[in-house]
Amino acid sequence: MADWKNKLYFGDNFDILRQHVPDESVDLIYLDPPFNSNATYNVLFKETSGDRSAAQIAAFEDTWHWGLESEAAYEEMVRHAPKHVGDLLQAMRAFLGQNDMMAYLTMMAQRMMELHRVLKMTGSIYLHCDPTASHYLKLLMDAVFGARNFRNEIIWKRANAHNDPKRFGRISDTILFYGKTSKAKWNTRHTPYREEYYDSHFKPDATGRLFRTVPLDAPRHGEGSPALLYNWRGKMPAPSRTWAIRQEVMEQYERDGLLRYTRTGTPTLLEYADEMPGVPLQNIWTDIPPVNPQARERLGYPTQKPEALLERIVEASSDEGDLVLDPFCGCGTAVAVAERLKRRWVGIDITHLAISLMKKRLKDTFEEDLAPYDVVGDPKDLEGAKALAAESEHDGRYQFQYWAAGLVDARPSQAGKKGADKGIDGYINFFDDNSGKAKEVIVSVKSGHVTVNQIRDLKGVLEREGAPIGLFVTLEEPTKPMQEEAVVAGFYTPEHFPEDKYPRVQILTIAELLDGREPHYPRHAPAPTFKRAPRRRRPPSRTKRMI
Repeated sequence: MADWKNKLYFGDNFDILRQHVPDESVDLIYLDPPFNSNATYNVLFKETSGDRSAAQIAAFEDTWHWGLESEAAYEEMVRHAPKHVGDLLQAMRAFLGQNDMMAYLTMMAQRMMELHRVLKMTGSIYLHCDPTASHYLKLLMDAVFGARNFRNEIIWKRANAHNDPKRFGRISDTILFYGKTSKAKWNTRHTPYREEYYDSHFKPDATGRLFRTVPLDAPRHGEGSPALLYNWRGKMPAPSRTWAIRQEVMEQYERDGLLRYTRTGTPTLLEYADEMPGVPLQNIWTDIPPVNPQARERLGYPTQKPEALLERIVEASSDEGDLVLDPFCGCGTAVAVAERLKRRWVGIDITHLAISLMKKRLKDTFEEDLAPYDVVGDPKDLEGAKALAAESEHDGRYQFQYWAAGLVDARPSQAGKKGADKGIDGYINFFDDNSGKAKEVIVSVKSGHVTVNQIRDLKGVLEREGAPIGLFVTLEEPTKPMQEEAVVAGFYTPEHFPEDKYPRVQILTIAELLDGREPHYPRHAPAPTFKRAPRRRRPPSRTKRMI
């Protein structure tokens, strides 16, 4: 694995899985696929005509619609998937009809087949969902991964309370956990005992250290195992009992001074509270709160999951050096946790907004400790940028805007909603005084023909918004009148740095940005366009202790 480089892919995860991820190469899959859980069932189950637009995913929108692409995907699955998977999809369509829910399930079935292919025989998959579709997704998981490989339905308490009209408050998500086979890797995790448990089950020794003794015999079932029916220091288990451990383990406990004997000579095991791992983790998780708006971990992504949740999953089902895959990685929590826990990783997302956010998160979090990784699918040259701008599938024009905004570390101002930007495609925050209030560089991105009127429009936006600097990013070369109009706008001079001058209107081409050019604005403090992820260091490597 010495030549391995982690991968961050931009694009449709179905295509990327097929083209780039080999068979049985992944140890752990975590996916939190998008779905509009706030939509009403009346919308999700409404019949739609076959000529509607194909399934699309835009930033922060979960829009899976029945259309020609869904129909084609359905027919391919019925023809080529294993019979039981095709039969299930046909039954679902007969029940659900031709609607957005069926489109979602068809697209998910395609991806599940690919995820099954890439998962190792010792691998596991965790699918994060909510009650909107969890029952249908479990049927799909049963069909693709096998009902016998179902491990748990994990219930995560993601909120303390909701006031949901005419129903009980909805405060939980579901995580469906499957192994590829019965040999799926497993590392038992624990949670601490409750304080009252220590009070009732332990007592202090002469030094105040809490301890207890536990029996080393157990009920005998049938004849009992011969290996557990041995004479220990002249004592055999009672007729209905058996020793709970083999003789060699009993001997090791004796050498370690951990045996204590009852008045009848029965051995018990000495346990100290500070050495006990706690209670084996159960399937209802109430001890991991969501990422609250004030948390340092919060990056502003609407479906961001807490790192503690992913840490629990990654540690339970993988070891250092294993490969973790997140095919819907959003703001990259699974990727960041995999990096911190010394796993290899592959992340995939269909929006350049997510890719930009993940790149910054990794840089801020790990700095010089960050393992090498490649970004695949991002335009690397002018021709690639032109292809992205021309690509119409999956809202390609807006993806160009997200990508171009990422080149200058700008946050996009809107999520692919035409007419909602008010002449602003992105903004860069900066600070040049002690007020604590950020100033903005207004960013306008153009992938088509450009004219001087667009520079005049940008100047008008600056006046309207009270912004000191405007940045015009263009795929085409600017005309001479555009450059002249930008020069006429003059300079911005920070009040506390009168010697600094920044052009109020700046024009940068995509070619210049790819060549390393940067916009000019005050950088007296780190620009917090995307919220900075907290710095984290990797824990030391852990050596497994055999029990």
